[in-house]
Amino acid sequence: MSISKHIAEQMEHASWIRRMFEIGARMKRERGEENVFDFTLGNPDGEPPEKVISVLREVVERNRPRSHAYMPNAGFTPVREVIARQLSAQTGLAYTADHIFMTVGAAGAINVLLKSLLDPGDEVIILVPFFPEYQFYIENHAGRMVLVETDDKFQPDLGRIAAAITPRTKAIILNSPNNPTGAVYSTKFLLGLEALISGLDHPVTVIADEPYKSLIFDGLALPVIPSLIRRTAVTYSWSKALAIPGERIGYLALSPCLDELDALRDACTFVNRILGFINAPAIWQWVMVEVADLKIDPNAYQEKRDLLWEGLTRMGCEVTKPQGTFYMFPKAPIPDDLAFVRRLMEEGILAVPGSGFGRSGYIRLSLTIPRQTIERALPGFERALRKA
Repeated sequence: MSISKHIAEQMEHASWIRRMFEIGARMKRERGEENVFDFTLGNPDGEPPEKVISVLREVVERNRPRSHAYMPNAGFTPVREVIARQLSAQTGLAYTADHIFMTVGAAGAINVLLKSLLDPGDEVIILVPFFPEYQFYIENHAGRMVLVETDDKFQPDLGRIAAAITPRTKAIILNSPNNPTGAVYSTKFLLGLEALISGLDHPVTVIADEPYKSLIFDGLALPVIPSLIRRTAVTYSWSKALAIPGERIGYLALSPCLDELDALRDACTFVNRILGFINAPAIWQWVMVEVADLKIDPNAYQEKRDLLWEGLTRMGCEVTKPQGTFYMFPKAPIPDDLAFVRRLMEEGILAVPGSGFGRSGYIRLSLTIPRQTIERALPGFERALRKA
C-alpha cells in the first residue's frame, strides 16, 4: 500500500459528519434539494454581519505596508493585544499579547497546543459525547485519547475523571458549550475539577475549546473557565460567532497563571511555525482588530432549537434541551442509531449517528438550516418515530 497504514485506518473511522454530508449531496441530486432535510453539517446558515464585510473591504483597500509579508510566529502584535484586552476584561486575569497566538481556527490552536505538550504515549482525557476530530488531533502528535463518559444529561462526573487520570495524563479537553449535545458545564463542576488537578503530583492542562461560547440560550451565564481553573489554555475560533467558518481564523490563549508559562509560550511559538499551516491569514488577523468582540445574535438559533425540541418531545422523543451551540442530540427510539438514521433517510431527513460522537443510541441534528425546513421535516420525524 502506498499510503500510511495509520492514515488508512483513520480514514475507515473518519467523521460521520462529513460522510452524511456527502450522502446528502447525492440524495439532493437524486430527489431534488427541496425534498431533502439536511441536519448534518454545522455550517452557519446566515451571512457574516455587514460590519465584518465592510471592515474586510477596508483592510484590503488600505493595504498596509508589509501587511502581506512574513509576520511573527504568534501573529501580528496589535491583533494579539486586542484579544488580550478582551480576555483580561472577561476573566480578570492579566493577559498580554505574549499569551496569545493567532491560529488557523480552533483546530489549529488545539494542534499547536497538543504538539507542544505531548510526548508519544501521553494521554488526553475527552468527555463523551465528543467532537470526533479530537481523536485525530491527539493521534497527530502520538498521544492517546482516554474517553470518560458523562451522565444521561451529558454532564461530567468528577469521580470518573479522577479514575481516568494516570501519570501519563497531560491534558483534559473541555468543550463547553458542547458539540454535539449543547450542554454547558457548571461552575460547581469546574471548581471541583480545579481542586482535583491542583492536587495531582504532575501538571495536567485544561484545554477550554470554546468556539460556541457566544451561542448561549435562555440568558444563561457561561462559566469563565480560565477564571476558575488555574492551568487553562483557551482555543477559540470566530467561525460560529461571525458565521465565517471558511476563513479559519482563531487563537490560542495561555493563562497567565500557568506555572511553566515561559517554556510553553516558547514551545507554542515554535510549533505554530513547524506544523506547516504556519500563521493565521494576515488579512483576517487585521479584520479582527476591529470586529473581534462582534457576535451574531443567538436568538435565531434559540427559536429553531425551541421549534425542534418542542416538536420532537411532543412526539415522545427523549431530548435533553441544549443550553447552547446550534446542535441537538436526541435519543434514538431504538438502540441502533445507524438503523434509525437509515429510517430517517427514507423520509428525506439527514442526521448524524451518535456513535460517531462516541455515544451510540443517539443522533445529532444541526440547527443551521432555515426554520421552514425544520417545520417541513417534522412530519417525517414523526413517521420515522412511529415505526420504532
